[in-house]
Amino acid sequence: MNPYFQDKVAVVTGAGGTLCSAIAKHLATLGCKVVLVGRTRDKLEKVAEGITAAGGAPRIMIAPGDVTDEAAINALAERVLAELGPCRFLINGAGGNNPAAMPTRLRFTEADLAGGKSAVAAAPSGATDRGFFDIDMSAFRSVLEINTLGTVIPSRAFGLQMARAGGGAILNFASMNTYRPLTRVAPYAMSKAAIANWTQFFAQYMAPAKVRVNAVAPGFMVNERSRKYLCSPDGGLSPRGEQVMAHTPMGRFGEAEDLLGCVEWLLDDTRAAFVTGITVPVDGGFLASAGV
Repeated sequence: MNPYFQDKVAVVTGAGGTLCSAIAKHLATLGCKVVLVGRTRDKLEKVAEGITAAGGAPRIMIAPGDVTDEAAINALAERVLAELGPCRFLINGAGGNNPAAMPTRLRFTEADLAGGKSAVAAAPSGATDRGFFDIDMSAFRSVLEINTLGTVIPSRAFGLQMARAGGGAILNFASMNTYRPLTRVAPYAMSKAAIANWTQFFAQYMAPAKVRVNAVAPGFMVNERSRKYLCSPDGGLSPRGEQVMAHTPMGRFGEAEDLLGCVEWLLDDTRAAFVTGITVPVDGGFLASAGV
């Protein structure tokens, strides 16, 4: 256990996912009391079972909920304070994409000229040929909301709690899309670019309260959501996966464990006390490679 983390409260949103479940387990091994936040209780219970099997944590709280529901998150913050003490670390890992907001075509073609309201019915989310002008704008909006407000709302609730308690650290989740938009994921890319900007804004705002705010930008890591885009059914690479690998100098996809050292450093005031407002790529060199 790291003495700095011992008995401090860590709130992890998106804790049922591949990356944040690993972070939650790691923080538990460091001695944190962990609060697992996510939409699906079953997934959170499995994470809690994994933490217990690995040696446990001083305390585990399972908190199913929607990070875009401000009233629910404020109520959770009050519950955490009452039952565990003030939040010291907030990991804003909740987020995601929506297939209905993703065109299948990469660039404008003549077929886009027929797009718009009439084309949505003809080109539903499961269609094999769908342009940008065919996508469902309610799905587009939902991606923006989960990735932006789903970070801002917990940051407000737990950031204020940290300030009242004398300090803390917030870690947001950016993406390779933060730096340049990848094809087909316009709302996701928009929202992840916004995360880097929000991280800078909130870092400078919260500095007088001794609350540091940083972000990690994971490279291409295979999880439940990305596997179907990066991998073929036989376990090989999809065409998109091959493109990613051609631009990744380290020659592999990332694993959740690749994030843990960076996350621990950014949260630790004994080692990163003068670090705030940054977004750290953990990407196997993807951003450094032009692919030629």
